[in-house]
Amino acid sequence: MLNLQQIDQFNRDGYLVVEELISPEVRNAVVSEYADLMDHLYFDWRQLGQVPELLPGATLWDKLDAAVRAKIEWYQPFDISLPADGITAETPMHFGPAVFDMITSDRILNTVECLIGSEITSNPIQHVRIKPPERDVQHGETRAHIVSTDWHQDRAVTLEAADDTEMVTVWLAITDATVENGCLQVKPGKTPHMIPHCALTQLGIREKFLPKQDAVPAPVKAGGGVIFHPLTPHASLRNLSNEYRWSFDLRYNVTGQNTGRDHFPDFVARSRRNPSAELRDWQVWKNMWEATRADIAQLEHINQHGRWSADGPYCA
Repeated sequence: MLNLQQIDQFNRDGYLVVEELISPEVRNAVVSEYADLMDHLYFDWRQLGQVPELLPGATLWDKLDAAVRAKIEWYQPFDISLPADGITAETPMHFGPAVFDMITSDRILNTVECLIGSEITSNPIQHVRIKPPERDVQHGETRAHIVSTDWHQDRAVTLEAADDTEMVTVWLAITDATVENGCLQVKPGKTPHMIPHCALTQLGIREKFLPKQDAVPAPVKAGGGVIFHPLTPHASLRNLSNEYRWSFDLRYNVTGQNTGRDHFPDFVARSRRNPSAELRDWQVWKNMWEATRADIAQLEHINQHGRWSADGPYCA
């Protein structure tokens, strides 16, 4: 739960750093789930001759290092969403019980409830972010989930139907997020409007619209997180360390309001008014995403960032 001082700080600054948003048990279960997932992925890559054989006892990070160096597609099988385009019936994604328990953690939902009320939907704009040391990233890689993230507002990545939706982002650290390994940086002070964005290598704000000298870093320990208002400008620093930096982007909105990506599935994470409406079965959540993938694979491309382009006047 947040105290009044924290709520006032969020309303004033547009963001809040909160420690211990998930318990060590929840965090450890997520790490174990991803280690198991990596074991299966690495076995398959090894069978195809794409990665080298490693010594017994190789860790998740050892295997991820090998995958990064082999320049194979390792990110999408870890993600808890579908990509922006190129979706097929076989596009990999990950939905498991530990991640579901993390998203529906009482500590997170208690915090979110203090900001948007007790009728809470898990918004489908969600991602895992596992960022390698910058020196190891493949040349030409621009995805914000892997390299440093450009300045943006979270409302800008939603469709316009969600412009009035009451929503918060919970940026959850699985490993310590430090200035050296690429923690977030924030422009404090609640921004009252949408800043023009430009769809170039990433969807982001051009520097002339957002001077960086006002930015402050937002480091946080593993298990904690940074909570954002959807109009708060933020970015990430570069990972100049020798380690991976791991986090999740989770979003929550008031139930009944548009999610900003209504072609992806959402679910009720908490309802004080109607507890029976809450989704408690992770397998149902997984099935929803698999059914969505099958449907979208048959449709024309849906532009998730349709309001922005690479040739708008704000890109000049």
